Amino acid sequence: MSKKYFFISLITVCTILFSSCSQKEENQITKKDAALSVIFNRKSVRNFIKDRQVSDEDIQMLIKAGMAAPSGKDTRPWQFLIINDRDILDKMAKELPTAKMLAEVPMAIVVCGDTVRSSYWYLDCSAATENILLAAEALDLGAVWTASYPYRDRMATVIKHTNMPAQVLPLVVIPIGYPKGNHSAKDKYDESKIHMNKW
Repeated sequence: MSKKYFFISLITVCTILFSSCSQKEENQITKKDAALSVIFNRKSVRNFIKDRQVSDEDIQMLIKAGMAAPSGKDTRPWQFLIINDRDILDKMAKELPTAKMLAEVPMAIVVCGDTVRSSYWYLDCSAATENILLAAEALDLGAVWTASYPYRDRMATVIKHTNMPAQVLPLVVIPIGYPKGNHSAKDKYDESKIHMNKW
């Protein structure tokens, strides 16, 4: 092998390696920026375009995001109830004090927990709920956390309209749809709530 050919080959390999490293670093920055952007831009949306449907693909992605949440001892006690029946949504909107917007949305997800499978189901289901809210933001959908648990009257309303089995309890009803109007995220960063090592 001639020296000239050797140096050309060496330069080519170095160029490829440098390009690969640069692309990998760029992808990592993009991934970080994208993830943090979704977290910081998540907002509670309470006004929706009533007649605009959420696609089956987006619904599946929301549920997959919920199921990707951490779970104590990997018990995964969550159950997800998708409601797109207009009659059920309207009835629940009338009876749930913080979920009146169910009358506007095309669908909702009820995040529920199996109380037999885990005594701390509400913790795992809270993590799943946050994942769904973040996924909704990433998909340009609007969503809002409306609590069922621990309010007995709200839980009873959800159970009544969905025929939920006795061992399953609803944690939250998430109205989901396309936002109507302008909505912006709140800056909730507060240094006074940060403590290092000791209080």
